Amino acid sequence: MNLKTVFSMLVAFAAALPAAAAPAHKSLKVYEVKRVLVAPYSGVITPAAAEFLSGAVDKVNAPGGADLLVVALDTPGGLDSSMRIIIKAMLASKKPVAVYVSPQGARAASAGVFISMASPLVGMAPGTNIGAAHPVMLGGGSPLGGFGDPKKKEKAPMEEKVVNDASAYMKSIAQKTGRNADWAMKSVTRSESISAEEAVKTGVADLVASDVSDFLAKADGRTAGEFGALKTAGAQVDYLRQTRRQNFLATITNPDIAMILMSLGAAGLFIELYNPGLILPGVVGAVSLVMAFYSFQTLSANFAGVALILLGFLFFIAEIKVVSYGLLTLGGAASILLGALMLFNQPSLGGLSVSMHMVLATIIGLIGVVAALAFVVARAQLRKVVTGIESLREKRGLAKTALAPKGKVLVAGELWDAQSVSGDIPAGAEVEVTAVEGFRIKVRQSR
Repeated sequence: MNLKTVFSMLVAFAAALPAAAAPAHKSLKVYEVKRVLVAPYSGVITPAAAEFLSGAVDKVNAPGGADLLVVALDTPGGLDSSMRIIIKAMLASKKPVAVYVSPQGARAASAGVFISMASPLVGMAPGTNIGAAHPVMLGGGSPLGGFGDPKKKEKAPMEEKVVNDASAYMKSIAQKTGRNADWAMKSVTRSESISAEEAVKTGVADLVASDVSDFLAKADGRTAGEFGALKTAGAQVDYLRQTRRQNFLATITNPDIAMILMSLGAAGLFIELYNPGLILPGVVGAVSLVMAFYSFQTLSANFAGVALILLGFLFFIAEIKVVSYGLLTLGGAASILLGALMLFNQPSLGGLSVSMHMVLATIIGLIGVVAALAFVVARAQLRKVVTGIESLREKRGLAKTALAPKGKVLVAGELWDAQSVSGDIPAGAEVEVTAVEGFRIKVRQSR
């Protein structure tokens, strides 16, 4: 090999060096954030939550919208269908959607884990936790009465299908956003949960921040997936609050509130049935029942539980009309208790369960209403008749003719055909009515 050939090879190699090194020194894409929209949400993931959070994503992506959406999340979980609506909106967003688990002491459990994994930037406040995303905690429920213990080795076919589906969904989300897919899978299959500090160490979360300002300060310069490095320093912060309608829907779709609405509806109908024409109790009861049924339908309640609760209400109504010495009341209380336990057959970590304190308070309240109405009915039945011919019983009158044993007596200003039950009674004697038979009365001489 001659010198000229060697020199040509060195020149070619030197020319190729800048091209090869260029990608290594290529500057990272910078995403400038001038405006930040913060959407705080605390509560169960329901259709109202899906409407609010997906609406926040749409607002950011609209012309003139903010450059970054921060979802300040605190949720015990919720409905699978509502969760997927939120995640679809987040993944389709043309602008970054960050998740900040806050305030301190909050959590992102169950559906909240999926939503967090769908974000390119996740922050957590100190004292928060994330995890426990086993499908038994999602709001979907099983048509066979719920899933089993996630720690058991043997799983029902329905549970296994749902767990596999949730695992695949979680894995795809975590891989897209660059999160720790292995831990995300464990949160589904093993219901694992970790603290904020552990989440940062394992790559589940990006940072720990005390508040929104601290979150934005620490997010400055961090990479948010395909959007590049965020430049959040000096960004304007605006807050998006739920509308009154969304607040109302979120309130009535709380399981405890739904139970209260059904109880109010039943109590209103009890009072209206006992005393027709009051109108107000009937109207309040009917409206409350409609809202309760809307809430149960929205929350995918077990309708066997709803049927048992309604059966309990029918027992209470029957107690007012039928003398059962309290058996119907006890049957109604037992039916409502069983129905409430079956209503949402998921554990409390899923966010969809009725508090036992609420169930007991409801049953005691309904028993109190039924007992009060039954007392009023019994008292009315035992009350002395004050109008009509039956009201003559025990009244005193005057014998206008001798009764031997029949004759005429003057009672309550009217002459009546009378029959003596105490022997002959002379005219002018004071008598007392003992019974009324048709238009004839029976009397005895007053002592």
